[in-house]
Formats: sequence, structure tokens, C-alpha cells
Amino acid sequence: MRRLSKYVLTATLFAGTAQAAPLPSINSTTTYHCVQVDGIGIFYREAGPENAPTIVLLHGFPSSSREFDTIIPLLATKYHLIAPDYPGFGLSDAPSPTTYAYTFDHLAQTMSDFLEKLKVTQYTMYLHDYGAPIGFRIILAHPDQVHALIIQNGNIYKAGLGAKWTKIAEYWSDPKAHPEVLNAFLSFEATKERHVAGTSHPDRYDPDTWISEYADLSRLGQREIQGDLLYDYRTNVESYPKWQAWLRDHQPPTLVAWGAHDPSFIAPGAEAFRRDLPHVDIHMLEAGHFALDEKTDEIADLILQFMAKHPG
Repeated sequence: MRRLSKYVLTATLFAGTAQAAPLPSINSTTTYHCVQVDGIGIFYREAGPENAPTIVLLHGFPSSSREFDTIIPLLATKYHLIAPDYPGFGLSDAPSPTTYAYTFDHLAQTMSDFLEKLKVTQYTMYLHDYGAPIGFRIILAHPDQVHALIIQNGNIYKAGLGAKWTKIAEYWSDPKAHPEVLNAFLSFEATKERHVAGTSHPDRYDPDTWISEYADLSRLGQREIQGDLLYDYRTNVESYPKWQAWLRDHQPPTLVAWGAHDPSFIAPGAEAFRRDLPHVDIHMLEAGHFALDEKTDEIADLILQFMAKHPG
């Protein structure tokens, strides 16, 4: 299923450059691109010098690479930033679930193929929300390519699952019997609360963000796409022990910058990284799930300090 309105316009604008190489970038100016990956148009943002260490930024639900708009310029004077939209998200194509299986395995394979297409073979990963299960699948498939990890409310521990996951587990057991779970998951109120819940500074949050995200979720076909992914999320929880074992075995340099008041991925999920990474650098921030919305400068400073300690 193709994009409508502005998404058709985006596809048209990029149609002549889908196979083009990224434009060279020598400063913090963000450039915008679309490439064909396995027959799917993948939109991405890019900034920074191409000969600098690369940071791949993997976004959360229900956002897109747009969530990194504020932090990219703060990092791109020293680092090469690449932030893609997954299939079904942002400005990437959203094929019908009848032609593209919306599972985390499949999203990870597409993103892995995307990095291969761009010839990005050494990188640090920034993982947020859905970015964590997608990123860890890529990491386990290509462990020699990953230099370090930056994790912001990207959960891989059962201790990090908030109260709402009890209801979602009912959906996993029988999706057709619990449509109310998906209804709530895709609602306007839930979309707004993912940003403002847990914050003491609601004035720092741009309402355009959740209004735009809800408009995306309301598009034709999105209920099926996001319902498939929500159901498949159970495979992520099943994979937690495997990802934790990889951390124990490989001990990658890891920065955890976590919104401490996130009701979805709660604070114990951040602290749990110490079990497997004794030298992990953990910072609990006075913020919620989308910590970048109000802690952009602080997270950027943490990343710059972290990367300086681990130049690779």
C-alpha cells in the first residue's frame, strides 16, 4: 500500500534519486534521501562528515527518524549520522501486510540490507524503543560491525516492562479476542501520553509531534501494520535472554541514557544492564519515554563524552 497525500509527494520528489549515493556532507546540515532496499523505498536523514565515525539512529514507535531532528546537528560536527525510517513508518514505503511481513525479524533484515546498501560496515548504534529489538537483531547478525551502543529507553529486560504490558500480553495470547488493546495502543491519548507522561515540563513538548504521529497511525492500512508488529513484539521478550548473553560475552562500550519516568519501559530496565555490563555508563534522566523531547542537550553532551572515551 503506497503513501497517500504528502507521502506520494515525497516519493515523487525522491523518485529520480532513489538509487543515488548520499550527497557528501561536511558539516552539521542534515540532508534527506530515499533508496530502494529489497524493492521498498527507505527514507533516511544523514549529516556529518562521511569519514567520521558513524552513529546509526534507530527510532521508536510510533515515530520516525524525525525524532532525532534536534540531536543530529549537535552530534554531526564530529560524527556521521544516519537515521532511517522503517517500512511502514515515517516517509518510507508502507507496503501492505499481504506483501510485506511486519515482524521485527523482517524489519531488522530490511534495515541490515539498508546499511549494506549504503556500505556502512562500522558503526555505533543509538537504540530507542522499537530500535532496540531491531538493533539487537542486526547486532547478533553482524557483531563485528558494532563499535558501541547508546541505549535510550530501549528495553531488553523483563524488569523494564511497565504495567501496561500485562494487558498487551492478553493481546499476544489472542489478538482477535482483545481488539480493545490495539484500539488503546493506537489512540490519540496514548500517542500523546508517550511523550508527556512522566514529565514535569510539558511546555518543552511540541504538540505537532504527537498530532503528526497520530495522523500517521490513522492512515489507511496502519491498523493492520501496527497490529502485526504489536503481536510480534512477544518475540522480542522471548529474545531477551539471547541479547543479554551477547552483552555478557562481548562487553561492548555502552551508554544508557534513560527517561526515568517512562511508564512503558520503567527505570529498572535501565539498571538491569549492570547485570551483564559491569562497566556500563548509566544516566537516569528526569524525563519520560521520549527523553530527547526535553533532554536534547544533556543527551548530546553524554554521547559526545562517551564517544570521546571510546573513539574506536
